[in-house]
Amino acid sequence: MNGAQSLVKTLLRAGVDVCFSNPGTSEMHFVAALDEHPDMKCVLGLHETIVTGAADGYARMAGKPAATLLHLGPGLGNGLANLHNAKRARTPLVNIVGDHATYHGHFDAPLTSDVEGIAGPVSDWVRSSKTSYRVAGDAAEAVAAARQAPGHIATLILPADCAWSAASGAADAIEPPHPLAVSADAVSAAVDWLRSGRKVALLLGDQALMSGNLELAGKISAVSGCELFAPTSNRRIMRGAGRVAVERIAYPVDVALERLANFEAVLSFGADEPVAFFAYPDKPSRVLPEACELLPVAGVRQDIAAALTAVCEALGAENAAPPVVEFALPEAPSGAITPDAAAAVVARVLPENAIVIDEAITSGRSLDRITRGAVAHDWLQITGGAIGCGFPLATGASVACPDRPVLGLQADGSGAYSLQALWTQAREEQHVVTLIFANREYRILKGEMRNVGVTQVGRNALSMLDLRRPNIGWVDLARGFGVSGESVETVEDLAAALQRGFSEKRPYLIEAVMP
Repeated sequence: MNGAQSLVKTLLRAGVDVCFSNPGTSEMHFVAALDEHPDMKCVLGLHETIVTGAADGYARMAGKPAATLLHLGPGLGNGLANLHNAKRARTPLVNIVGDHATYHGHFDAPLTSDVEGIAGPVSDWVRSSKTSYRVAGDAAEAVAAARQAPGHIATLILPADCAWSAASGAADAIEPPHPLAVSADAVSAAVDWLRSGRKVALLLGDQALMSGNLELAGKISAVSGCELFAPTSNRRIMRGAGRVAVERIAYPVDVALERLANFEAVLSFGADEPVAFFAYPDKPSRVLPEACELLPVAGVRQDIAAALTAVCEALGAENAAPPVVEFALPEAPSGAITPDAAAAVVARVLPENAIVIDEAITSGRSLDRITRGAVAHDWLQITGGAIGCGFPLATGASVACPDRPVLGLQADGSGAYSLQALWTQAREEQHVVTLIFANREYRILKGEMRNVGVTQVGRNALSMLDLRRPNIGWVDLARGFGVSGESVETVEDLAAALQRGFSEKRPYLIEAVMP
């Protein structure tokens, strides 16, 4: 057995049975070892940002890490943006990054790089195996690190000679530590606030946005009158009819400030303090009122379910009926495709138990409100602000849940970063429908120019925000990657196209041309 074989066997023992990959020369022994194990599903991405983004989407839905296989420092560098998003989502993920043989590095060959230095900013755990006999143990530690609550990025660097040289065998899986216990004082303080009759909000993130925990939060709300919020960007929210509704804090600073202005306390469960995405002249970075107390009842490393249960029991709310969303669809719109009209169409045609990937950016501002009463579904978002995650997230989510339809809501500007994922969707025959919001510009940046105080916008600036001359041919691009599609200009045609796409049960792309 060589080091690469011991690595694959160790990953499988630890429950990692999917590898998203884009390998190179240094990883060929690992590729050969993967070939010996049909129980390890290998998914090829045409660019490393597809690989890392798909691993993120997979783990968000599977609840366990996948592995990535990346080629040396430059390959890892190509995947950094979606590793940043995955780290912000607190996604469990194990990167396997090849490197030159240990004796080859000092020759300074063209691909020589500081792999550990590149990995560090987007990893919670980094290690380079020193010998082939240490690979299996290093891999077991990497998986345990990734699985530690709430989820971490572990990067294991595999020098080529550590892959091809002899090894003793696979290592046993290492059980990660349990989430940290919740402070009784924090629970008591939360209950005091909830009984005070003052204006209190619960800020729910991470595992608090899953259905069982949402129900506990709903019981607390039913008894105390507190309101339920989620951060602007979230790893995964279970939402729709029959589930407890949570209001996401708005992206625009002014809107968030106004909405939160009267709260006297915010009790957080698995969420950090909400802040503005960016700094703006003459606007605060914090969106909570200065006098508002922020009480972290359960941090992301703590047992969030136990914290919600303890607060619920202390309030005597165990038998309360949580307020759940009733099934209610918006009226059928007509005419041109506006953001609100598109959101109404999505709400009306969304299949039961769908997975929605939201990288709609400006065109998606009203989605949260308008789709609230749609059938039950899961909603995944861009979490780190690094655009280009939508196509890969959809790909990975479909690998995790091949029996569920996936809808990708995709801005055209950010979609151009990672559309190669369409090829993977076609190869894997995935039931993914992508809706491109084709406003043919970086529309969000036009708004941001105003927000930062730039009032004079000339030809050079506008040319950097415009996606015309030429228009992107989304349907032609999709067909080039093996995905069928169509372009629509009215909401009536959009509704029909979405219904066709979902009935196809294979990848389908719809370009919605917006005024």
